[in-house]
Amino acid sequence: MPGAVSASLSARARADTILGVQRPSGTAQTRLVRAEAWLRYALPALLAVFLLGLAAVSALQLRGRYEAALESTRREVETVARLAASVLPADEAAIGLDRMLPLHLLPSGGRVLVIDGAGAIRAAHPALPSGTDSFGAFLAGGEPLAILGESAGAMTVGLHGGGQAVAAVMRRPGSALQVAVIRPLAPIDAEWWRLFWSHAVVLCAIALMMGGIAAAYMLQTRRARSADEVCDLVKQRLDTALGRGRCGLWDWDIARGTIFWTDSMYALLGYTPEKDLLSFGDVNALLHAEDGDLYGLARQLAASHATLDHEFRIRDASGAWIWLRTRAEIVEDPSDGSRHLIGIAMDVTEQRRLAETNATADMRLRDAVEAVSEAFVLWDAGNRLVLCNSKFRDLYALTSHDAVPGRRYDEIMGQGALPPVRRDIPGPERGPARTFELELTDGRWLQVSERRTKDGGYVSVGTDITSLKRHQEQLVASERELIETVKDLKRSRRALELQTQQLADLAERHHDQKARAEIANQAKSEFLANMSHELRTPLNAIMGFAELMESEVYGTLGSPRYADYCRDIQQSGTYLLSVIDDILHMSRIEAKRVKLVPREIALDAAISATVMMVAKEAASKAVTIRMDVPSHLRVFADERALQQILLNIVQNAVKFTPEGGRVGLRGRACGGFLHLFVADTGIGIPKSAIAKLGRPFEQVETNLTRSYKGSGLGLAIARSTAELHGGSVRIRSEEGQGTIVLVRLPRPTAGEAGGPTRDPIRKADRPRATNPASEPVREIVATLRTTHAAIPAGIVRAAGRPGREIAHFV
Repeated sequence: MPGAVSASLSARARADTILGVQRPSGTAQTRLVRAEAWLRYALPALLAVFLLGLAAVSALQLRGRYEAALESTRREVETVARLAASVLPADEAAIGLDRMLPLHLLPSGGRVLVIDGAGAIRAAHPALPSGTDSFGAFLAGGEPLAILGESAGAMTVGLHGGGQAVAAVMRRPGSALQVAVIRPLAPIDAEWWRLFWSHAVVLCAIALMMGGIAAAYMLQTRRARSADEVCDLVKQRLDTALGRGRCGLWDWDIARGTIFWTDSMYALLGYTPEKDLLSFGDVNALLHAEDGDLYGLARQLAASHATLDHEFRIRDASGAWIWLRTRAEIVEDPSDGSRHLIGIAMDVTEQRRLAETNATADMRLRDAVEAVSEAFVLWDAGNRLVLCNSKFRDLYALTSHDAVPGRRYDEIMGQGALPPVRRDIPGPERGPARTFELELTDGRWLQVSERRTKDGGYVSVGTDITSLKRHQEQLVASERELIETVKDLKRSRRALELQTQQLADLAERHHDQKARAEIANQAKSEFLANMSHELRTPLNAIMGFAELMESEVYGTLGSPRYADYCRDIQQSGTYLLSVIDDILHMSRIEAKRVKLVPREIALDAAISATVMMVAKEAASKAVTIRMDVPSHLRVFADERALQQILLNIVQNAVKFTPEGGRVGLRGRACGGFLHLFVADTGIGIPKSAIAKLGRPFEQVETNLTRSYKGSGLGLAIARSTAELHGGSVRIRSEEGQGTIVLVRLPRPTAGEAGGPTRDPIRKADRPRATNPASEPVREIVATLRTTHAAIPAGIVRAAGRPGREIAHFV
């Protein structure tokens, strides 16, 4: 459906042109085209209405003229009757109409009668026929004029002899005599019919003319519609043919800078035709910059009437480049004298690709032929050179100018020198192929293979088999040596079998030694575990007695130095006990005797408890600790193991951070895991030493350069414990800038969330405002909330993905 709508819109948008020829356009033309179908039926009706109106007007005009003539006759008859009545003598014997009346005033065909009181006609002009002696007899029976007389006035009456006339009767004043003037209507009727027929002839002529105009209009509109249909059909067929042939028609109006494309051209490039004519710049923007532009082409065509045969690239709707070959010619428009470049554009992309493929294949073939170590030559059916390599030219002492493709065999060989042959050994012939060997005088051997090609030519390959021949000679000597070698191999085989037996014995011993080493390592771990237990008992006694001596429970010690010595004994014992605890825990991990009881734990509470443990040490060094851990984060881990991981890492961060430094803790969820970042601005770790961190008893500083005490087991225990939970510990550091440690631990799943969720930190263990010991911790936490410390950029860059996450937190 969208395609149909697009096609309909495109058809309407390009309906004003036929193959680039502009149709008449404009508002009036558009309205006329829309009204054409209506006018085709309305015009005949309008003409018929016009003719009927004209006939009605003519009829009304004729009727008006008849009534006007009749009214004029009445007035004229009445006037003449009054005049005659006024001049009529009183004496009836003296009546003489010829003498008394101005007969020249009598209307044409009129008659004057003198009537007495009895209705008898006393005189008449012209004379009446015999037998007509009364006025009543002259008129048709029952006429009102004969009865009413003067009171009837001028009126139309019927005559006794047939016909009608206008008559008026006037009485002479003071006398009984009356004068009647009668004028027949036949002349008036004759004049009216003459006018009627003249109007009828004019109306018929007008009707014939209008009918001819209507017929001509109908024929012209039908012919114009047929011409439009033919043009559209021709355009459709031409577009179909061009589209099938991957071609498009161009019409470039050079003077106006407009270009017309057929629908096949749009379909070729994948564009939707939206307007009739494209501008010069629209098309020029689609051309490839390396193939020139339309501006240069326009200047070239403006200087001459030359034809155009040009290949260029143009961008299609998908952004790909299509090769087009345009052939066009300058044509002048006879209507306005403008010049048009009219031609056809063909898609030659496939031909271009094929030509490039062929050229590439030909180049590869020549390179391959040139790269072979044999002399190669190919001749066609006319014994002309097609292809050869430098080995062939060197063999026959030819130059590259001598061995030109297309030259005949005798011409090329006449320029070279045949190598001298000492011996010719013919080989087997198999159909169109044959092989033979040549021994040259310089000691070289050539194997020549010739074969006929399918087009009648032949290919010849000359292989230098000198080394092969020498190898054949050496093979004979090598055969003797081979026999001796086989004997030596048999002796060596027996020696190898003996060595194999010895290697098997060594492998068995290695297996036994490995097992013993594993047993010794296990014994070592068990020994360390037992030794740690054994050392804890006397250490506890030493520390207890030192504390009693320091507190002087049983009396004074004497010198104050003894109290300092007891304090040193207690601190050293505490440190040694922590080292023993680390060794004991590490030995348990290595012996795989650590059992975890994971459950859901609030991360912020665990971190807060850890910060409390190191708060005193951080406060002594003025180290600021900043926490950014959302309260909703939960971790699925063993509570004691989690506390040990956090304590070891945070304690290391505080320990290796100088005075006035910063330590930041940030927690974020990442998929099914929880990431805890511990960043500090401490001394940093050299890159060469990061790899060995996390191994038991491994430290960055050596025994000679150590400035920080410790067993080196903190990170090893943290990493091993995190791995037991299915997590990991990663370290990124920049020496002199600081360190970032990423602890990755699992989050509780939906099934695990149903387990115990109580807070691992008891309320009694949390700091309270009334507890004086919690004041430093509260001060540190307050400092964390108000300090916006920045971790050095060097650490963030070196930290990779964890570092980028730290950057948001910092």
